[in-house]
Amino acid sequence: MDELVCIVCPRGCTLSAEREGDTIRVTGNGCKRGAEFARMELTAPKRTLCTTVRTTIPGVPVLPVKVSAEIPKEKIFPVMAAINAATVDRPVAMGGVVLENVLGLGVDVVAASALLDG
Repeated sequence: MDELVCIVCPRGCTLSAEREGDTIRVTGNGCKRGAEFARMELTAPKRTLCTTVRTTIPGVPVLPVKVSAEIPKEKIFPVMAAINAATVDRPVAMGGVVLENVLGLGVDVVAASALLDG
């Protein structure tokens, strides 16, 4: 049996998940989304990644960025390596693409700030 804390909403329900063959039985969830979260967390966990990327823009040494959709948890460090290797050298509007289709995941790294809104 696995114990998890649901992060879907602020309630933070304590979930218990028990595998029975191909089925995962979840208890402790206050809503349907909690059960879905537990099943996803045990079979294919994903995360949203927020960080910064270097720039060559005077007065703005780093730009906040985030991924445009959740990525597989095991890809966090490889995606971070790709972001750390990148440098922004032009103005980028908030939501503008900094790295397109990072690591072929079908997810972009986008500006999360209007610091370089140009």
